[in-house]
Amino acid sequence: MLKLIQQATVYAPEYLGVRDVLIGDTHILKIATQIPVAADYEVEVLNARGKLLFPGLIDGHVHILGGGGEGGYHTRTPEIVLTDITLGGVTTVVGCLGTDGTTRSMASLLAKARGLEEEGISAYIYTGSYQVPIRTLTGSIMDDLILIDKVVGCGEIAISDHRSSQPTREEFARIVGDTRVGGILSGKAGLVNIHMGDGKRMLSYLRYVVEETEIPPSNMLPTHINRSTRLLQDGADYAKSLGGYVDLTTSSDPDYLEEDEVKASTGLKWMLEQGVPAQQITFSSDGQGSMPVFGREGDFLGLGVGKVTSLYREVKDAILQDKVDITQALQTVTTNPANLLKLEKKGRIAVGCDADLVLADQDTFAIDTLLARGEWMVRDGAAVKKGTFE
Repeated sequence: MLKLIQQATVYAPEYLGVRDVLIGDTHILKIATQIPVAADYEVEVLNARGKLLFPGLIDGHVHILGGGGEGGYHTRTPEIVLTDITLGGVTTVVGCLGTDGTTRSMASLLAKARGLEEEGISAYIYTGSYQVPIRTLTGSIMDDLILIDKVVGCGEIAISDHRSSQPTREEFARIVGDTRVGGILSGKAGLVNIHMGDGKRMLSYLRYVVEETEIPPSNMLPTHINRSTRLLQDGADYAKSLGGYVDLTTSSDPDYLEEDEVKASTGLKWMLEQGVPAQQITFSSDGQGSMPVFGREGDFLGLGVGKVTSLYREVKDAILQDKVDITQALQTVTTNPANLLKLEKKGRIAVGCDADLVLADQDTFAIDTLLARGEWMVRDGAAVKKGTFE
């Protein structure tokens, strides 16, 4: 059956005005001021007058298997379920392991991604975890990228953090180089997702790669940049002076921010005001990952769990509270991650792209409807499709 969304105010993410959008199977077939309904075809029509239509969100950092364990075995966070993702307007995720590359395996990560895709969304993975040497499926970063369809990069590699393997900057550069070449040979992004801790070295390893090797900054995405004002400032300088890309993490409780932590929406506004190009900034949720709190001596104090739904919350707050331009706010979770991850049919509303679409109230921005690859996931603000065991 064809689906026709009528008279929505479209942000693709650039503003297109009021448009009709015709969907066939999993793709967008046509976008026009008005698309007549042909009597010869069965068409499901949705009147979207008074609603915003924008691309399904891309979350480039999700612990789909769960994460954590920093407080012992009982603090390992649970696996994600489908509606944890779709109710937040997200249609594409990239899964990663994080701190624990032992009890959470790459084989299980791959299986979970395939399971989420069978349930209706798009899912990819990074090979590796915090640790160096990198734990892979085939024994090689490059081979994983070339031989395994779902692997789009490597990560999250931890640096400047007391939980990292403390690799040298030369070891780090070699990881980025192998990931880049694997991406070139497989036609994929070859992106290294980098966990940034709050250590004094900050982004020095990434600066070394850009300044001392031939690898471009587009192969590296440092995340958790907003964990402190000091790191946020270093990230802004890195982006402006070297053309680097930076990722702000949305999974923090706005009412209980850690000391010196910056809310993602506020961090976005500040970076734009500092002259960081909008296309070099992304948001990711760190969803289902652990959010440990450590004391000054590195002792474990407590734990929270990241939520994928925080991704859209921070986009909405950027628009409504911080007065960031709608297109620039949406770019952080649509075209920007799509370009970095080389997902050509994701993150935009255009003919031939996947029918990953969000309808939201034009005043409150509350999510009303979600389609993933042309299939209804959310209607009237409620999940109409749930995961296998929900």
